[in-house]
Amino acid sequence: MLVLIKGGRVIDPGNLDGIVDILIKNGKIAEIKEQGSGVEEQGSGVEVIDASGKIVTPGLIDMHVHLREPGHEYKETIKSGCLAAAHGGFTAICPMPNTNPVNDNGQITEYILKKAGVADTVRVYPVAAISKGLNGKSLCEYGELKEAGAIAFSDDGNPVSNSQLMRRAMEYAKGFNMPIISHCENLDLAANGVVNEGAVATSMGLAGIPNAAESIMVMRDIALCELTASRIHIAHVSTKESVLAIRNAKKRGVKVTAETAPNYFTLTEDAIKDYNTNAKMNPPLRSSQDRETILKGLADGTIDVIATDHAPHSYIEKEVEFDQAANGIIGLETSVSLSLKLVHDGVISLTGLVEKMSTNPAKILGLDTGITAGRPADISIIDPDLSYKIDSSKFQSLSRNTPFNGWDMKGKAVLTMVSGKILFDEI
Repeated sequence: MLVLIKGGRVIDPGNLDGIVDILIKNGKIAEIKEQGSGVEEQGSGVEVIDASGKIVTPGLIDMHVHLREPGHEYKETIKSGCLAAAHGGFTAICPMPNTNPVNDNGQITEYILKKAGVADTVRVYPVAAISKGLNGKSLCEYGELKEAGAIAFSDDGNPVSNSQLMRRAMEYAKGFNMPIISHCENLDLAANGVVNEGAVATSMGLAGIPNAAESIMVMRDIALCELTASRIHIAHVSTKESVLAIRNAKKRGVKVTAETAPNYFTLTEDAIKDYNTNAKMNPPLRSSQDRETILKGLADGTIDVIATDHAPHSYIEKEVEFDQAANGIIGLETSVSLSLKLVHDGVISLTGLVEKMSTNPAKILGLDTGITAGRPADISIIDPDLSYKIDSSKFQSLSRNTPFNGWDMKGKAVLTMVSGKILFDEI
């Protein structure tokens, strides 16, 4: 089967930026030619996709999601999470290991990949645990996990508090050329906090979490990264101090990369003033000053990646007292729209957006992607000017825990293709 994507602006950072036609044959990119150069003259049976006025990018990659299977399938299954990803414009996702049982051995990794194969939608690259049972006491068998299909290691949801164990994890992972993704949280400082420490927390009568609970661990992991000459990826950066530490480390040549989520550059702690549990997360939403520093970190490249930290929860976990509610929000189906606001506001360029949502995650994870002849046709198409209202009732995710329901947005993913197969089409 032949598919022709016509007239879109193709942005593949470092490789291509222009209005071209892309011919796809048997799931792979066959030809890339300037618009109107005759690539469509391939005979009958060509499916034509008119991408005029739209952005065509290498498949978007979300390197930080939570799929609740195995263990909590009522919140999200691998299939529903993959469908949510496809409808959000993502061609690949990386599920974190905090399932039940934990993805800390080859059997669980293989199970996840088997279920992803049955779903037959987006690509799934499991992230395995750093430590057995996420308990921070003993390392998993990294060789076994890599062989089973794991792409990185993380105890996300739990910090690795033992610095010696984290050092060994970095050294061990370095031997397999795989990244460690660090959940940076000092549990002693975080204590029983449920929101950002400050005036909002005080006025609401809720225990606060200081910025230092995150930034102290970011600084520790940077120091361990230098000590071991390995690499570290910092998850869900939320504070100004973390951004400054990462920026300074990069200037010294430390192999540190970092991500943030749309919630941290879109919202502040004010979003929880009405005790809105759909805005409760960990790390918590921070101050406007933190948000501004996150924006600067995205603009200057300190923050390499935009990832959703997609964390589905049912109403059972959310419609309770604020301090008892589960942390996390869903993000796969809103990420592109929220991130496009960075472009509309002049924070980053369209090229910068593609770098943070496709190119950079691929580099960090060692994935071969891009819009080049001969490569699999993993492609996302975005309409940057499409106006619509977010309606969580129409989401593919099984959960609805989003603070963005009802928001008016400009820009949206409108087509997702994996190996030439169209998974989602709203053009």
